[in-house]
Amino acid sequence: MKEMFEMSPYWSDEVNRNLVQSEIEGGVDLREVPPEAVLAVRTHNHSYTIVNKGSGLALISGHPEYCPEPTLANIHGSTWGGSLIRESYIGRGMHLEFHCQDNLRITTSPIVEIQELRAA
Repeated sequence: MKEMFEMSPYWSDEVNRNLVQSEIEGGVDLREVPPEAVLAVRTHNHSYTIVNKGSGLALISGHPEYCPEPTLANIHGSTWGGSLIRESYIGRGMHLEFHCQDNLRITTSPIVEIQELRAA
């Protein structure tokens, strides 16, 4: 069974609250997802398909401008809209951050839903 996050006295109350809230709302740690697993991630603005390639890499599609077709990307993790990132994590209520073509950093609108579809 996965352990819940334990608050740190070294972080602000806001950071601790955000981390606890991310545990409550749920998400996916890409380090625990097998290679070739397919995730459907819906944000407020777009629906993405992510095929995990391991080591932080994925094929991602769903953004009409940056990745309309499957594009190799480095998935960094999720943020709360600021500079603090939860690495390799895709969390509901958070913003997915990834790099793709021409080293362009993309930060999505908040994630609404995450679903594992199947292995590719």
